[in-house]
Amino acid sequence: MLYDGLTGWHLLILAGVVMLLFGARRLPDAARALGQTVRILRAEARELTHDAPASAAPPDTTGPGPDAGGDRAP
Repeated sequence: MLYDGLTGWHLLILAGVVMLLFGARRLPDAARALGQTVRILRAEARELTHDAPASAAPPDTTGPGPDAGGDRAP
């Protein structure tokens, strides 16, 4: 019975408790701040996901290196 999840009554009671704790004036500000936080976290996670394969790739060793000859004096 405890693992059935939240039902409609649970969510209604939870909303009432949140209203009592924070008040009606502070709820929009709190929701806005939470939304901005989630947006920032998503952007950072997306940036890490795009950067990870490039930084994890091994260096390209197929081309000529710095000691491949050229104008170098002995």
